[in-house]
Amino acid sequence: MKDPKEILSQMTLEEKAAMCDGADFWHLKGMEKYGIPSITVCDGPHGLRKKDYSKKGSSLSCSVPAISFPTAATTACSWDPELVYEMGTALGKKCLKEEVGVLLGPGVNMKRSPLCGRNFEYFSEDPVLAGELAAGLINGVQSMGVGTSLKHFAANSQETRRMTCDSVVDERALREIYLTAFEIAVKKAKPWTVMNSYNKINGAHGSENKHTQIEILRDEWGFDGVVVSDWGAVNNRVLGFKNGNDLEMPSSTGSGTRKIVEAVKNGELDEAVVNERALNVLNLIKKAADGAKKDYQYNDLDDQPLARKIAAQSMVLLKNNGILPLKKGGKVAVIGELARTPRYQGAGSSHIVPTKLDNALEELKKEGYDVEFAQGYELSEKKAKKNAAHISEAAALAAKCEAALVFIGLTDEYEAEGYDRQRMDLPAAHNELVSAILKANKNVIIVLAGGSPVEMPWNDEVSAILHSYLGGQAGGGAVADLISGKVNPSGKLAETYPMSYDDTPARNNFPGNPASVEYRESVYIGYRYYDKANKAVRYPFGFGLSYTTFEYSDLKLDKNEMDENDTLTVSFKVKNTGAVAGAEVAQLYVADKESTVFRPVKELKGFKKVWLEPGETKEVSIELSKRAFAFFNVNINDWCVESGDFEILVGASSADIRLSASVNVKAQPVDIPDYSKTAPAYYTGDVQSVPDDQYVALLGRELPPKVKSKDLPIDLSDNFENASHTKNGKKLYNLLVKVVPAGMARAIAVETPFRDFISMSGGVFSETIAEGLLKILNGEKGGVRQILKCIPKAIKGVGPLLKTI
Repeated sequence: MKDPKEILSQMTLEEKAAMCDGADFWHLKGMEKYGIPSITVCDGPHGLRKKDYSKKGSSLSCSVPAISFPTAATTACSWDPELVYEMGTALGKKCLKEEVGVLLGPGVNMKRSPLCGRNFEYFSEDPVLAGELAAGLINGVQSMGVGTSLKHFAANSQETRRMTCDSVVDERALREIYLTAFEIAVKKAKPWTVMNSYNKINGAHGSENKHTQIEILRDEWGFDGVVVSDWGAVNNRVLGFKNGNDLEMPSSTGSGTRKIVEAVKNGELDEAVVNERALNVLNLIKKAADGAKKDYQYNDLDDQPLARKIAAQSMVLLKNNGILPLKKGGKVAVIGELARTPRYQGAGSSHIVPTKLDNALEELKKEGYDVEFAQGYELSEKKAKKNAAHISEAAALAAKCEAALVFIGLTDEYEAEGYDRQRMDLPAAHNELVSAILKANKNVIIVLAGGSPVEMPWNDEVSAILHSYLGGQAGGGAVADLISGKVNPSGKLAETYPMSYDDTPARNNFPGNPASVEYRESVYIGYRYYDKANKAVRYPFGFGLSYTTFEYSDLKLDKNEMDENDTLTVSFKVKNTGAVAGAEVAQLYVADKESTVFRPVKELKGFKKVWLEPGETKEVSIELSKRAFAFFNVNINDWCVESGDFEILVGASSADIRLSASVNVKAQPVDIPDYSKTAPAYYTGDVQSVPDDQYVALLGRELPPKVKSKDLPIDLSDNFENASHTKNGKKLYNLLVKVVPAGMARAIAVETPFRDFISMSGGVFSETIAEGLLKILNGEKGGVRQILKCIPKAIKGVGPLLKTI
């Protein structure tokens, strides 16, 4: 492909605008006359979901088999960017084989609530950990000449109403919590693309938000790649184009192109903006074309050992009274359908068809255990009537065995893209099973699967808990490796496990009201909240056990006093004091001891995974820059350090600090906000129920409406849920709720904006049909007749559409 600038200079306005619109669902436009190839983009991020065009159906059900690595919620617990880099290189190789130019991932949205249905696809509640891991994955994929798409930008921490809700978040929390992971990944890894979120951010859609897309992403962070819409995230094409969105996906079938051209011709849009956006897209296509390797050879199964290693190094041993590693020789009961039919990934756009699928039951047999299996429960609650018999059978088996390995967890019905969980409980049958097994056998080992925290009513009674998260296609083998002791557990939690959902900071503001969700807890999510509110948790952030023990010593700071722009080097030693080799994740937190603004008790600012033989000692060194001590100052719109003493805390988890030292930082005096009178709840951490006046003071503006005014007409940005106050809207909404099963399908049906019926249908649901629907919902005449006229053409378009999605 020729130089993109040279090509751009030869293009017409219409051609330039067309380059900023996808070719179809999974391809960017090519133009043969200019030698521009069409490139393929595909969903990830823990595998490759490329449509298998030899089969009928969508890519969700008919995709090319690909190695399924552990999900982000799992790999985050490795705390190992280098390991995630290895995973990225393997993903890049698969993309090269399948001629994919951009892999759509990773996702770095913050885990604001444990109920978010897509938490399995995100790394952490902490932005530093999430950002460093994302950078590792991006660098790995892109080292192979394949692009990535950092998503979902930004403040997208729920699935409920994700396409229409407004994330109302104060600027400090936006910068310190919700944007920092993106910032780290952009600056350290330079992803080829960044993907918009569906939601609004403080009133402006992610794809139209000038503050996030231009002022922050491009002007502050220096991002020079493509900003691509999430599929169907474009609301107002011209406004979004003007405010930083380069590429609309999937194809608008020419609609977006026409709007851009018209806007230039009528003076609404400067053609210089079109040139800039088109050049970004051309540069992306050239990168992908240059990175492509024809007939590239790659065998997914060659990386099965890597998938197993990643899973084993990411799973977390939460409890162990000495029963693990499990000795061989006695009869072991393996109980729970998840041992035989593993839940190894999440549901939704990241669903991968694996090339091979291990299960723990068979892998434990291979390890030499004398096991006997009982199903324990049905995976689907539609068959719940059978559970009582399964539990009785399992208890009888446990009674005659020396130990019971009980596999439980969240099923696909409980967490998936498109909808949020309603509670933090496990399926009822899983808890009932554990209770029954405990009455039959005292040696109960729980193997817990799932992508998000759950309540554990049996925690104190069981002998051990191994959290396998969602371990990918080799996860069953990894479980066997850890149970047997072939691998020493080294994973640590990348999120806090609270005692109950009632303890969580956003419980009164999740998932929000019909129009918006208010992030009233501000910076206090995860451990930042539990520390500040002095609230006990089940398992703290950063926690994880090993089959060995570690000792910390000899903490040193290279200076006791420093200027805010200096770099502080922190060093300390970690020793393996046990009898087996293992790895420890050493964590460094910083605490501001003299802050006049509200701040968390401490915040993660660095970490290092250290591998040690028995008796071995290694020195760890971590550098801290100004940002490690700073908060975002809204008065000066910049990061700011207050002069004073800061405590450097080193430990094995956020609740297990082993070493501490103090450094005095001198900073230039600046105008610092005074929150003490307007937002006192934030100084105590009492943020579950922040009063309106304090939240308004923190935001610096009035709260948006909680519902759309009934006086306003229904438009393309609405959906059936918020159109249900109209007479016809209520009928259609009730019909959908009755006909469409609960879960992802219903969420799509009632929460998808009408504009997306157009963009996501490849034009089958045309703008004319949409106009007819709006007439019906607004009680105007002629809507039904208008739709009926379009039906024959729409039916003809269904076949071609199904071949592309």
